[in-house]
This record gives sequence, structure tokens and C-alpha cells, in this order.
Amino acid sequence: MNGGDGGDVAEAPAGPPPPLEWKFSQVFGERTAGEEVQEVDIISAIEFDKTGDHLATGDRGGRVVLFERTDTKENIGSRRELERMDYSASRHPEFRYKTEFQSHEPEFDYLKSLEIEEKINKIRWCQSSNGALFLLSTNDKTIKYWKVQEKKVKKISEMNIDPSRAVGNGSVASSSVSSSPKQCLANGGYADRSFNCLSNDLSFPPGVFSSLHLPVVTSNETSLVARCRRVYAHAHDYHINSISNNSDGETFISADDLRINLWNLEISNQSFNIVDVKPTNMEDLTEVITSAEFHPTHCNTLAYSSSKGSIRLIDLRQSALCDSHSKLFEEQETPGSRSFFTEIIASISDIKFSKDGRYILSRDYMTLKLWDINMDSGPVSTFQVHEYLRPKLCDLYENDSIFDKFECCLSGDGLRVATGSYSNLFRVFGCAAGTTEATTLEASKNPMRQVQTPSRPSRSLSSSITRVVRRGSESPGVDANGNSFDFTTKLLHLAWHPTENSIACAAANSLYMYYA
Repeated sequence: MNGGDGGDVAEAPAGPPPPLEWKFSQVFGERTAGEEVQEVDIISAIEFDKTGDHLATGDRGGRVVLFERTDTKENIGSRRELERMDYSASRHPEFRYKTEFQSHEPEFDYLKSLEIEEKINKIRWCQSSNGALFLLSTNDKTIKYWKVQEKKVKKISEMNIDPSRAVGNGSVASSSVSSSPKQCLANGGYADRSFNCLSNDLSFPPGVFSSLHLPVVTSNETSLVARCRRVYAHAHDYHINSISNNSDGETFISADDLRINLWNLEISNQSFNIVDVKPTNMEDLTEVITSAEFHPTHCNTLAYSSSKGSIRLIDLRQSALCDSHSKLFEEQETPGSRSFFTEIIASISDIKFSKDGRYILSRDYMTLKLWDINMDSGPVSTFQVHEYLRPKLCDLYENDSIFDKFECCLSGDGLRVATGSYSNLFRVFGCAAGTTEATTLEASKNPMRQVQTPSRPSRSLSSSITRVVRRGSESPGVDANGNSFDFTTKLLHLAWHPTENSIACAAANSLYMYYA
């Protein structure tokens, strides 16, 4: 964390990795200039599967759209043979549309007179088996378990009636003559009398058929079918904000504002309440659960964040109801810095474990924080996402933008983190010791158009605890081109490919993909 000069040189002579140069890869659902975006088409969830070969998006209309990777399947052998030298340099993840299905429909809770939106809040991939894909999707109240599989389309291929010679209600105008003297029937017999397994007295009427063909069902074509395997409902009084799979492959959690429930994938009619922060008197409520996630490898460990800016690590082995945490991660407030907005902007909107489970990345309104689960004294790194908005917090409160919930993600190698901002911008930060990488990109076909990384100081940072992005601090609310920031275009959802430097992000109804 502190990085002494001599020690770092000895351990890592190459120094921190160089900043990545991001390039545009693909866009799905690109809208033309002036085209109005339909509310139901706005993307509300993005998730790669563990292999990175599939990508799922959910939207406010309750639909789930699946994409599959193509660059690893098509012409892979020939490319390696013909372009052995250039292949690794030119290759980047490419995806194509696979299928889509309606996951949730709008509902109405008559007991509470409450309208339940169809909007997809979260999508999580489950373990695939036998060529089928499995995933969980949730709206505010109901979680569904989906199976997506290729089904063979069955067709009847052989009939007695020749369609070109049929007349009227299906009678045949002339006889159908077999070209082979011993044509096989579908049941294994022959048309020839001496080989016919039917009675010797059987004879076909003259002028109709010389042999009887039984219909044969063939299945040459395939189509993708999404089937809802299970529905996990009626377990949350408040809106579901998170779902997370367990590494055991059998269970998952769902979290709302006050409770976290543990489910078995195979059992939809019962769940176990493992965290309950609801006070006896609701007037005593001081914080709510904002996000929850299982540890990637330890099936007994999970973390959840709160609206007060704290993260709690709990161990399911300690007790059935995990109201007491095993570790608490929170940053101490700087004396004299408290204001009306302090608690609002401290609320954590998203947490993610690193791939190895050693670190937790959290996103609050102004910053990204990286926590070491073995060190609960404070974050090891803090990244300022849009510090230039601090003077505008009053305006952001008036238009409710201060309550926007931005997601965050880590690269598979753990060297970089990313999150979204306003004006369809997203930020990528390096978190290796000694790096000052802080890149701002725009969700468009020219991601580097808006701003470049701020000039790096020549001296090395003495500590990796804080990286302050200076761009924009001189002219709050104005980007590098002098344009005022648009708070209506926000990039809330993004995901990092699990094994490669590739990011998928959602700008309204468009899905943009970038690689480095």
C-alpha cells in the first residue's frame, strides 16, 4: 500500500502497468440523432457470465436480452494458421445478438394497492449445464430462474400425399409410383409383397399408392427457447436491490432495504432470513441495506453495504441470523466536514468483490473506494469520480440526481476499476501500487473524444491511498470542451469482462462495448 522506493523496484522492476488505450468495439441499439428513447427500452442491468462468452442485459420493460461471443468460435483455427503473428494484436471480444425474452410483466399488489414495475433490477448468471444457460433476474418483488436452451424444431418430412398433386380436400389426382422396386417403409417393411411384414392378403387399391409411407418426424433446425424454471416470490416487503449467487452453485441471496434472504435454487416456496435490520419501532431506523454480494470462493461469507457508507462482512457459520457482523469497514468522518449532504453522498450504491475475494470495491455518490478485507481501518485506495460536482450538491438534491445509484466493476486481474458518471461518461482508474492511471471516456463511437487522462505528476506518489482527478475542478460542471454537464444522461450500469480488458456499458437504450 505504502510502496517504499527500494522495495517496489526489487519486487516489480517493470513498475506499474501503463495506462490502457481504449477503443470502440461495438454498439447495440444505437439511436439516431434526435430519436426519442422509449422509457421501456432503457437498459437497467448488465452482466457477463463467468466465462465471458455471454452477456445479458435487462431493461425497464422487463425484457432480458442475451448476446454471445463470436470471435472465439468462428474461424479461430484458420486465423491462427494464417495470422499467427497478428492475431493477438488484432483480436478483441465481439458479440452478437443471441435471443431475448420477456422476464417480468407489470403487476398490481391488491392488498397494498401497490403497482409493481416490470423493470429488471439485477441479472445474475448461474452455472450452465448440458449446453443450456441458466440465469436469475429480478424486479422489485419477484425473482425468476430462467433456462435458455436450443430446442430442435420438429417437422413431418415424409407423407403419402404429394402436395403438388393433391386436389380438393386432400385426395390425390394420380398415383405415386415408387422409383425403387424394394422401397423401405418407415416401420422396417418392404413394399414388395414377398417382403411385406403385413398380411399377404393386403393389396392397395389400383391407381392410388404402390406403397404406404408412415410419416417421419425430423428435426434439422434449432431455435432458442427461454423457459422459467422457478419463481421466488412473496419474500420481500421492500424493493429488492440485489441478488447474488453463492459459489456452492446451490444457493443465492436476495436483499431489500431491511432484510437479506437465503434461497436454494431448487426450492421456491421458502427462504431463510439471514439479516434483518428492521427496528422494533420504524422511527428508530437509521440506515438501510443498499447492496449485498457473496464472496466469490468462500460459500459462508458475504458482504452488504448500507446507506451510512459502511460495509459489513458476515459469516454464515456464526449463527442462523447474522445480525452481528464479523468485520465492519467504514471510513471515519473528517472533523468539521459535516454538512446536510454528508449522509446522502456517503450512501453506498454498489459493492463488488475482486475475483480472488481479497478486495471489495464500493461506490458512493462522489467516490470509488477499494477495501482490503484483512484491513478494516479504512480503504486502501479512494478514487474521486466527479469531485467537480461538490459545489452543485444543492442543485443535484433539488432534481433528485443526488440519489442516482451508480454501479462499479473491477477488471479480472484486479489492476483496474471502473464506474459511470454523468453526460454518458465513465471513469477507469488503475489501482496497482504507484499507478496514477485515471481515464475518462464517453459512451460513444469515439470514447476518447471528450477528455484525456489529466497530466501525470513527474514525481511518484508517496502513497496509493488517494488519487484526486484534477480535471474539472477548475471549472465545476463543465467538461474539457467547455460544455455544461447533462445530468439527464447518466451512465449507471457497466460490467467488466471477467478475463479481458473489455467493458460493456449502457447509455439509455444503447449498449456500448470497448476494449483495450
